[in-house]
Amino acid sequence: MCQVTDEQIIEILRQEAVPALGCTEPVACALACARCREELGDIPEELEVWVSGNIYKNGMGVGIPGTGMTGLPIAAALGAVCGRSEYGLEVLKDVSEEDNLEKARCLVEAQKVRVKMKQDAPDKLYAEAIARKGKEVVRTVIVHAHTNIVWVEKNGEILFRKEYSLLCQDKKDRPELSIARIWTFIHEIALEKIEFVLQGAEMNKAISAEGLKAAYGLQIGRTLKENIEKGLLEDDLLNNALIWATAASDARMDGCEKPVMTNSGSGNQGITVILPVVVAAERFGSSREQLARALALSNLIAAHIHYYLGHLSALCGILIAGTGSASAITYLMGGNYEQVVNTIKTMCSNLTGMMCDGAKQGCALKVYSGVSAAVQAALLSMRGIKTNNDGIIEDDIEKTIRNVGLIGTAGMEQTDRTILEIMTQKEGKN
Repeated sequence: MCQVTDEQIIEILRQEAVPALGCTEPVACALACARCREELGDIPEELEVWVSGNIYKNGMGVGIPGTGMTGLPIAAALGAVCGRSEYGLEVLKDVSEEDNLEKARCLVEAQKVRVKMKQDAPDKLYAEAIARKGKEVVRTVIVHAHTNIVWVEKNGEILFRKEYSLLCQDKKDRPELSIARIWTFIHEIALEKIEFVLQGAEMNKAISAEGLKAAYGLQIGRTLKENIEKGLLEDDLLNNALIWATAASDARMDGCEKPVMTNSGSGNQGITVILPVVVAAERFGSSREQLARALALSNLIAAHIHYYLGHLSALCGILIAGTGSASAITYLMGGNYEQVVNTIKTMCSNLTGMMCDGAKQGCALKVYSGVSAAVQAALLSMRGIKTNNDGIIEDDIEKTIRNVGLIGTAGMEQTDRTILEIMTQKEGKN
């Protein structure tokens, strides 16, 4: 296994931290439909969308930006009406222009948009759109990553094809990334090469501020802030980290039209990776450079753990994102490498097993749990308290991370099926 270079690590940072407008699973459906419309040359008369179970559950109850509506059908319709594939995860940013929403609503209300679950999907992240207009038919397939279009065909003729095998290379072929290598990188890399991560801080602060202005979602951030003002809660690091992160999640999951900087394909994980770190930096009086290095550390640790888990699973990704931010908070408090390792182990010992039951307003509660655990893990580690070699935790931090990945994939396969069965049965009763 070859050692990963600085340039490769920077590329990982750029790939795993990208802006998105709205929940990324409906966005993947919208993107596939947008590409179909582009090849048709006009708005389709009918849409048929097939998705994996994980995309299906993550799209059932989440707000679609600028619509006041939830679910995959309206996201697919909007993609077919006004989506532009060149926008990537911001494919729906033109929703508010002209009469785009009304056209999309008409498609849905006329039952011209059918979204179905593909039982034999080749990946947990799979979206296939089939668009028809007259005798013209276009089919687009996205696999493995939210913007990874691997197939486009029109009237049976292949227009674009990307070999899926390129996405599924054996892990032994990947340059070796590790917590130790990430730690060395964030200390030695020139600031100007990673300061782009600060854009995510500004972006996620903006949606957090929006979440505090209006009654989005469960209003967790607003409620915490009000109780500080009443004197019922302390104006401290923990509560401010919770306010900033949950307010952003409240807004995002309820259809706020502001973009979010993601991590590993998830907006809520991007919020959790970034905002607690920003709050900690402000509380500690950290410099701009320290914040940039801390955000790089947070994003990279989350991306590294996700490598063994995949972008979608039955394990809630807030654990992974919270582990990233916990590590960065430890760093900002002056923690050394061993203390960061202990922080990661504490997080893995604490929240591993928290399930994902789809994207929805309640995700802000999981952000609350992840951020709370992150701050506590950093504080415990700085005091020298650590999780011993017990349970799924091992002395070797990389083995511990692989154990988390194993639990979230093979270990929770039945959990994933059971969650989806419960959710689909409930949907059928509504």
